[in-house]
Amino acid sequence: MAVQPARSLTAITVALVSAACLAGCGAKQSQTAASSSISPAPTTSSPTSTPAAPTIAARMEKWIDLKAGDCLAGPPSTDPAEVTVTVVDCGTPHLAEAYLRADIPVDAAVTTTANQQCGAGFTRYTGLPINGSPYTINYLIDSEQDRTANNPLPSTVICLLQGAQGQSLTESARR
Repeated sequence: MAVQPARSLTAITVALVSAACLAGCGAKQSQTAASSSISPAPTTSSPTSTPAAPTIAARMEKWIDLKAGDCLAGPPSTDPAEVTVTVVDCGTPHLAEAYLRADIPVDAAVTTTANQQCGAGFTRYTGLPINGSPYTINYLIDSEQDRTANNPLPSTVICLLQGAQGQSLTESARR
């Protein structure tokens, strides 16, 4: 009859583990219920206070759809299979900020043209010259070439700024 105590020990162990799991779930539920039933302390506003800006939740966005003012949790991947980036509120730590979209021609001088557009757009966006600023610039090219159409500007340059030392930014660079 040595089998009986082992079977009982197994049943007790299963029961204890189940009870612990249920207790943990129950504690979590009651903690959530308690926190949702607490009323916030009354607030008073003075005429000089400004309301806090609403926090924008992080969202996934195709990098080709980035707009000036979009802040990115990280720069876009160099892997061409990855087409999305995480856009966050510019008041939260982020590693890049889109500051310009500009149509450009695609030719042998695409790098020169993109650098010119991004350099001029940087000063307009930040009010700073790129040299000596705490930022560095980079860009993405979205090319929608259709060689059968006569489109002199078949591509878009999307200019990004980042901390010069790779540091996180905690606000928008827009002036």
